[in-house]
Amino acid sequence: MSFGQGGPSWGPGGGHTPDWAALAEESAARSRRKKWLMTGGGALATAAVAAIVATAVITANGNDDPARSEKNASELPAPAELPTESAAPGPSFSSVAPPPPPDPKEYISDARKDTAPITADAFFPGKRLTMGDRVHTKGATAQTRDCATTTQGALGSILTNNGCEQVIRATYRKDGVAVTVGVAVFKTEARAKKAAQQASGGIASLNGAGVPTFCRGGQVCRRTANSYGRYAYFTVGGFTNGKNVTKADTNVFAVGDDLTNFTFRQIHHRGEVQASAAAGAPVS
Repeated sequence: MSFGQGGPSWGPGGGHTPDWAALAEESAARSRRKKWLMTGGGALATAAVAAIVATAVITANGNDDPARSEKNASELPAPAELPTESAAPGPSFSSVAPPPPPDPKEYISDARKDTAPITADAFFPGKRLTMGDRVHTKGATAQTRDCATTTQGALGSILTNNGCEQVIRATYRKDGVAVTVGVAVFKTEARAKKAAQQASGGIASLNGAGVPTFCRGGQVCRRTANSYGRYAYFTVGGFTNGKNVTKADTNVFAVGDDLTNFTFRQIHHRGEVQASAAAGAPVS
């Protein structure tokens, strides 16, 4: 048997022994060539598949045309622009605190500011005074610049020495009890306060308009003295039948306290009215 030129031969007539080492080497070489072909072919196939997939993806996105891709990119919306700093001035706030509202007491503490008219009706309006569930009927009223004539005892000289300008009186009655309140007007708060602190004797009761004479001729009555702003105010209260007042007569004290509280409120209200008017007036 012959394997071609230069190849081994053997058989019964050949007389040669096969070269087993050469045969083994040739077989191994053939195996290596086959394996390389399979590996290389697989790599080429994989590369081809990848190229096809990439082409398909590009085509699906509509970017197979470079010119078209650039056009699509130019048509995309521009990013939103952030606002730039405005040249217009922002809101400003004053560092100066607004002035406090006027104090009503300032307007009833000095004659230069307390310029509203002073009348009996302004201090004691109407015909009745209601305090809670208690109703007091107003009697006579009086107003005079001769302050000493409205007093009893030493109060007249005290008012005069402190510069009293005028006195307004009003009497109220309730269930057999009568109380007269007198408001003395001064130029300043200091003078009114001094007169109230020095008070001795008292304001004289004012009868008339349905109220008989009371708290005269030695009758024991209740007297009070107070001041607020440039006003000193005094009360005298007792029974209209001439009976003396004792500490047990709470009805006399109740009527006197109502008149005292009401007078204080009226003076303060006078200050409120003038302070409000000043706050609403144009600044000069």
